[in-house]
Amino acid sequence: MGNITRRTFLHRFSVLAGSSYPAMMALGLMKKASAHPFQLQGSGQDTRVIIVGGGLAGLTAAYELKKLGYHCTILEARNRPGGRVWTVRGGTEETEVGGETQQCAFDQGQYLNAGAARIPHHHEISLQYCRELGVPLEIFNNVNENAYLYTEGNGPLSNKPVRIKEISHDMRGYMCEFVEKAIHQDALDLPLTQEDKEKLIEYFRVEGGLNPDLLYKGSDRRGYQVAPGAGDQPGEYADPHRFMDMLHSGFMDPAMSNLPVYTLDLQMTLFQPVGGMDKIPFALAAKVQDVIEYGALVQEIMKTEEGARVVYKNKEGEMKEISGAYCICTLPLPVLSQVKSNLSSNIQRASDFVEYKKACKVGLQFKRRFWEEDDGIYGGISRTSQDITQIMYPNYDYLGQKGIVKGLYNFSEKALATGNLSLKAREEQALDQGSKIHPQYQKEFDNAFSLAWHKIPHSLGGWAEYTEATRQRFYPDLIQPDGNVYLAGEHTSYHTAWMAGAFQSARRTVAQIHARVTEGAVQYQSNE
Repeated sequence: MGNITRRTFLHRFSVLAGSSYPAMMALGLMKKASAHPFQLQGSGQDTRVIIVGGGLAGLTAAYELKKLGYHCTILEARNRPGGRVWTVRGGTEETEVGGETQQCAFDQGQYLNAGAARIPHHHEISLQYCRELGVPLEIFNNVNENAYLYTEGNGPLSNKPVRIKEISHDMRGYMCEFVEKAIHQDALDLPLTQEDKEKLIEYFRVEGGLNPDLLYKGSDRRGYQVAPGAGDQPGEYADPHRFMDMLHSGFMDPAMSNLPVYTLDLQMTLFQPVGGMDKIPFALAAKVQDVIEYGALVQEIMKTEEGARVVYKNKEGEMKEISGAYCICTLPLPVLSQVKSNLSSNIQRASDFVEYKKACKVGLQFKRRFWEEDDGIYGGISRTSQDITQIMYPNYDYLGQKGIVKGLYNFSEKALATGNLSLKAREEQALDQGSKIHPQYQKEFDNAFSLAWHKIPHSLGGWAEYTEATRQRFYPDLIQPDGNVYLAGEHTSYHTAWMAGAFQSARRTVAQIHARVTEGAVQYQSNE
């Protein structure tokens, strides 16, 4: 590499790789960001870093920089930490853009994770921070085959709730029967010996629950019509649904698919913090509470010759200005587009053109946990072709008295339509459509809290949703420094929509800044 400095190498490498992580690890400056604490060598020498946004990425960046001796200031527009890692409890108040103000009336101990709600078992970085911060976890039951599927249409099984286990096991059984018949008829285009065929047939017999004649006639996997019990009560299987009935009733439509089972990020085991997802950002905030200024609405982000300058309005309505050697901006791109800046034209275009997912949620508090008492559903999700899309059952306080059901969680055009409704109309939509699955809704309903993420101030969307074109065109500029201004947040990762993406982006940005500082970059000394 001739006379190239290590700092220059890191910078050039990160342009190619999208992150200086591999180079930093290769040079022994940091350890792999998996299940291990983040460790960098060297001192930040009290270098001032302005962090715009007190969401997960901003809090994590301050937490890690503070360990290294940096002087950080977090400017957070809200009066709470966490950003889209937000737990709604009784007393929570929110006013959507152009909308009504609502105050949550949930009972003490009840809550709704309005944003992030689950942690996959393979998101090691998220689990590591929970471990490091002492945030206890419990199981998030993402898949419950005793929950319901509900389609609206003209098929024989439409317009009534059907247990997921009935459809999933009936479909599996019929499909295995079809393949077994194809093997016997030599209809598979595979070079199979007789022994191979016998092994495959035995596999499909077990996988599909086929009877000795290799036909699917139902099994205990899909439940009983009469449950087995003591004495002369062996139990009686329920008859399987006919294949064509399931096909014509919409149970093969994408909305009814087993996506929650197949998608890697939704595969069991999943976790949630005990007491609400915001336990994570509040634990981080406790570590850096002396550097957070809440109610700070950023007006300008400016690159300067010395570093960066940020102008903001504090909670008293006074205009303030702060300068530092570096700035880490964690604002969601739709929010950044509304802030005056001299950031590069590519970053400004990205702020305008990278789409954010529209998403709505409605939390419904009920007087009793009828989904457990009457329907035997403990956690998990019921899915429907209706506009509410899904019903998510609470994964805490089992066998308790009251409970919060996420009675609507929809996306895109459905979320746009729901978000345009009044708060009362959203509540009615969740109750009316949910009642078709759970007729207990109307009698047991207590109160509700709803939100449309694309209308929540300081977020204006659920998460970044790149297309192949926008990822290729804009993403490379978002993950590189623009002068001494860096961007962080889930939108600067390949793990958009997940806390892991925010954590990863924060570590990447801290590593990039620390590489510059420890390699002799000019330090900016603030007069404050």
